[in-house]
Order: sequence, then C-alpha cells, then structure tokens
Amino acid sequence: MTQIHPTPLSVVLAGGGSAGHVSPLLAIAAAIREFSPDSTILAVGTSSGLEATLVPAAGFELTFVQRIPLPRKPSMDLVKLPVRMVRAIGDAKKILREAQADVLVGVGGYVCTPMYLAAKSLGVPIVIHEANTTAGLANKVGARYTTNVGTAFAATAIRHAHLVGMPMRKEIATLQRGSAQAGARERLGLEEHKPTLIVTGGSLGALRLNQGIAGSVQALADAGIQTLHITGKGKTVLDANGEPLAAPGYRQVEYVDRMEDVYAAADLLLCRSGAGTVSEVAAVGLAAVFVPLPIGNGEQARNAAGLVDAGAALLVPDAELDAAWIRSELIPLCLDTPRLERMGASAAGLGIRDAAESMAAMVFAASGK
Repeated sequence: MTQIHPTPLSVVLAGGGSAGHVSPLLAIAAAIREFSPDSTILAVGTSSGLEATLVPAAGFELTFVQRIPLPRKPSMDLVKLPVRMVRAIGDAKKILREAQADVLVGVGGYVCTPMYLAAKSLGVPIVIHEANTTAGLANKVGARYTTNVGTAFAATAIRHAHLVGMPMRKEIATLQRGSAQAGARERLGLEEHKPTLIVTGGSLGALRLNQGIAGSVQALADAGIQTLHITGKGKTVLDANGEPLAAPGYRQVEYVDRMEDVYAAADLLLCRSGAGTVSEVAAVGLAAVFVPLPIGNGEQARNAAGLVDAGAALLVPDAELDAAWIRSELIPLCLDTPRLERMGASAAGLGIRDAAESMAAMVFAASGK
C-alpha cells in the first residue's frame, strides 16, 4: 500500500516530444499524486510534442516553453542558440517562480535544458529520469546539477546514476498475466486457448514487421497459431486485390489503447525494442522477439541486450526478419510452451515494477520537506 506523504509539494515535470519521454513523465506524475494527493503538479513541454494531447488527457496541467534543439554541428541554429536559450531560460524561470516549485523533474527532451538551467539558477532541486541506454544531451547537462538521477537501464552512463527502472502505467506495472489472459483475449477478439502471437511496431507501425507477417499468415494459421497484428495508424496491410489482408486465425488492427491487454493476451510478442517496450515486457514477464529499429545509433539493440543475454528474448536484425525466418524460427518458438515459460520467467527476473514509486520517493527526498 502506498504511503501518503504528509507534506504537499509543488512539482514541475519537464520533458516530452516522443512517447518515450511522455509515458514515464505521466507515470511519475501519477505516482506523486498517489503519494501525496494534495501536491500540485505542472508539466512543461512543447506545443508540437505528444505531450500537448497526452498530458491534458491524463488530467494534468500543461504549459509550454520554446523548443531548443542543441545543434551538434556548425549551423545557423548554433549561431542563434545563445539568444534562444537566454529567452527560454527566462521563460523557464517564470514558470518555476509562478508555480512556487519545490522540485523540478526532468525526463529528457528539448525543453529540459532551459528548465534545468533555470532551476539551477533559482536553487530549485532537480530530479532526472533517463529512459534510454544512451543518455540524452539535455539530461547529461542536468545531471551536472543534481545527484538525484534515476535510470531505466543499469548500462546507462550518466553522472550520479541510480537504477530505478522505467516508470510505467500502473495497469502494466501491476499486471498478472495468468489471471488476466482470458479477459484480455476476449477484449482483443482472440480465442482463449490457442497459441497466440501478437505483433506490434508501435503506434507508427514497422514496415519490415508488417511485410514479414503478411507473407506468413498462412504458415501461422497452418501451425494453429492465432495472430493479432497491430499494424500502426494508417498502416492497414492489404492483399493483392487491395483489400485488408485476411486469413484464418489472423486479425489486424491499427492500434490498441490498452497495452496491458496485449501483454496479457500474448504467448509471444514480436516487436521493436524501444526502451519502454523492453522495460514493460520485462516487468510483466513476457517472452519477446525484438527487431531493433535499423536507423540511429544502435540504441534499440542496446535496450534489448540485457533480456537477450539472459535468454528472455531473441534479437533479429531488421534485414533478417522475413517470412522465411518467421516460418523456420518464430513459429517453432511460438509452439514451444516450456521455452516460452522459461523466457518469461527470465524476463520477470530482470523486470522492475515500482520505478514510478521510486522516482516519486526521490522527488520527495530531494525536496527536503
């Protein structure tokens, strides 16, 4: 049972842009509110990020500061940076003063740099959560001014790091897959007792996963596996006649609101390896096949490394995920119940379910109240 903190705080949470920043921000905010219902919570983001819709929808107040990218190469943006940063820091100071902030919590993203610098200037304690194995530039700046730094992964290199895990929605953090499975499968339109593969490339979809599954639906059906294919918004998979792909035991949807149902319903998850997905799969104890995004700095492969090394997941390079691999490797795995159970148990052994509460406790400790 969560202990109620007797002293309400004014907490400002900064960050956003992507779901990878907004989701932990909202989880931390919810844990603070549960820990201290009378505390005041204000989120700071940009008008163009996902926070602009997700934060108000979650019931928290949101205000904006100017988006300040930190150029890594000489450019006009670099020339304009000092003036933009001074203006943004001024705006950030105003926000912190008006909120009478006791603590600033940053989760990364462009808005965090001016917020960290403003908090340092005003003497407002700073708490940071870094969600990725490779720390973002803004959080590296902020970590110079605080010892209160939580990370989702033990491998993350950032000053004053404390492993706390990934703050996640309570519905996921408290999920018991066994007891929730039947209800989840019913809500997702799946049969209760068939081996179940769920495929998701995230809200935007993943072309390689979509193509691989499209070429495998008959083989999956022949093996007695039912497949829920979450294609991504606007990414409906079509057959040769331009109609939505259909096959026995195969169901496609563009989006699922309740990811806890996905985690409960699946025997095996085929997915990208964003930091949030990797952390949630571990927390709920679900076997997974990760297909890291092939662009960027290799971060998604590093996110998955701990689970792969522990035998809790497989990693398949994007270029190798095709119908042939699905037939030869994924289908036998999906039918191997003992192996899936071992993988799930290994994942659960590495999972952290109380990260949001740990971050809330760090906030109250940093406040000194």
